[in-house]
Amino acid sequence: MIALGPISDPTYVGPERKGRLARYFLGLIRDERDLPFIRLTLWITFTLVPLGILLYMPFVRGWWWALLAIAYQYLNNIVYKGPFGLMLHCTSHRKLFRKEYDFLNHYIPWVLAPFFGHSPETYYAHHIGMHHAENNLEDDDSTTMPYQRDSLRGFAHYFGRFLFAGIYHLAAYFFMKKRKRLLYRSVRGELLFIAFCTGMCFVDWAATVVVFIIPFVLFRLVAMMGNWAQHAFLHETDPANSYWNSITCINTPYNHKCWNDGYHISHHIRPAMHWTEHPTYFQKTLDDYIQHDAIVFDGIHFLHVFVYLMRKRYDLLARHFVDLSGKGRSEEEVIHMLKDRTRPLPFPVRENVVRAA
Repeated sequence: MIALGPISDPTYVGPERKGRLARYFLGLIRDERDLPFIRLTLWITFTLVPLGILLYMPFVRGWWWALLAIAYQYLNNIVYKGPFGLMLHCTSHRKLFRKEYDFLNHYIPWVLAPFFGHSPETYYAHHIGMHHAENNLEDDDSTTMPYQRDSLRGFAHYFGRFLFAGIYHLAAYFFMKKRKRLLYRSVRGELLFIAFCTGMCFVDWAATVVVFIIPFVLFRLVAMMGNWAQHAFLHETDPANSYWNSITCINTPYNHKCWNDGYHISHHIRPAMHWTEHPTYFQKTLDDYIQHDAIVFDGIHFLHVFVYLMRKRYDLLARHFVDLSGKGRSEEEVIHMLKDRTRPLPFPVRENVVRAA
């Protein structure tokens, strides 16, 4: 357990001297703080995408093909997957391009996203249309409430359910809520992605596995690992309270690479908050975190939290736990609290209410 110290996570420090290309894109985007998204988009467009296309070329075979496949997996899953996934997240909450250039907002989810295993627009439908709307409660298909959240067996069930039946449950949710537009967008994106991958398998099945199918499986695995960790420590008193159903990870290189994704409590409180504002908001509203005894970790990120939970290394979690209140709790007290908040929580009983005529 450690005391809260200075925050080193990225914030916006004001305009910088920009070249001609940057000035051009500033005329297209809604917020100059999102210029790093343009840089990342260009890097992916001119490195990863051509590499993926090369793997389908008939003149690339043998050792050259194998080397390119390894390079593609490295760029996709090590270099770009985290930053791209969280760029997609940020631009789902806040459109990147201005209204008059709205057609450009389709480039990330429709052109680049499939290379990372994202079926077009299903991320938006799931994350914005369901997850934030339901806030990890019963109707959220990705809820962690009924699971023992330090159980590998529990996570295997959670991941398998999402991987093989996620689109069915998402479509059923939108059908139940009578949200036809999101139902159409989610099913359309998933079916088109499956049809596209099936067709490309007839062109070159090996290239399709490397370029699209492996990233698809890995993305869904990492996404569920992240969501599991973000909502691992629930408070039975009020599981809808964002201070009690989410965690925050500060002072980690992950926040520099993935646009302050560690600030999950404030993200659920204010989903449209710009990614550069979270560290400042955290410091300004620190009293609210203290009042709710919110769980904040320093120096680790969500995948650390996930691995420590699966290994039941509550001692390591307690070592990075931030004592916001200054109560000076012992490590044993912190471990007991964390363990208690990983217990499964039953869904509330829904009573049938008959209204008088």
